Amino acid sequence: MKLGLLLTGLMAMWVAAAAHATTLKLAPEIDLLVLDGHKISGSLLKGADGLELEQGQHQLLFRVEKRLENSHTSSWRSPPLIVTFTTNVKSIAIALPAIRTSAQARAFAHHPDFQLHDEHGKVVQSEQDTLTGTAGENYEREMAAYNMQGHSASVPRFAQPHTTGSPTDDTLTFASSHYPAGRVLQLWYQQVDAATRQRFVLLMKAFRTG
Repeated sequence: MKLGLLLTGLMAMWVAAAAHATTLKLAPEIDLLVLDGHKISGSLLKGADGLELEQGQHQLLFRVEKRLENSHTSSWRSPPLIVTFTTNVKSIAIALPAIRTSAQARAFAHHPDFQLHDEHGKVVQSEQDTLTGTAGENYEREMAAYNMQGHSASVPRFAQPHTTGSPTDDTLTFASSHYPAGRVLQLWYQQVDAATRQRFVLLMKAFRTG
């Protein structure tokens, strides 16, 4: 009975979020690292060509990773790139310039040149920056610091879960360990807005104590 109520509540939140959602399309060469202040696991994105985002303001930390022509290394990676945008469109994609040679890769790393396009190919306004001077050991923590420093693409509210504490880890562990669809639930949790996450936490508490 409790499981049924939990799943019904999750479905209601999922439908509500999907009603006003934007699909973030991900090309194979895009490695998404952090979304809205939260780390994105590569295993969760494996095989996915997009994510559903709540319409509104979002921030991505990503890098470009691809094999270059006549390159002796296995692959090339760009510096971590930040883009902040507000969307009310159906889909959005990161449009990259041609990066096929070492010269083009160096030029892009020195001056990243990319745009966000909606489903009609129109440019979506965004603020862009490069995450520099970091060790790359904990991108979530480094983005929290970036967002508190007033940079061009900073969003201070995306740093708040890291400074005020959050029940996120406990909730995700519960979801992942008790249900076969834990990976799907965890991915959904990372995509939805803060209000939906809070409702989910309250629902989980009711499920545990009810």
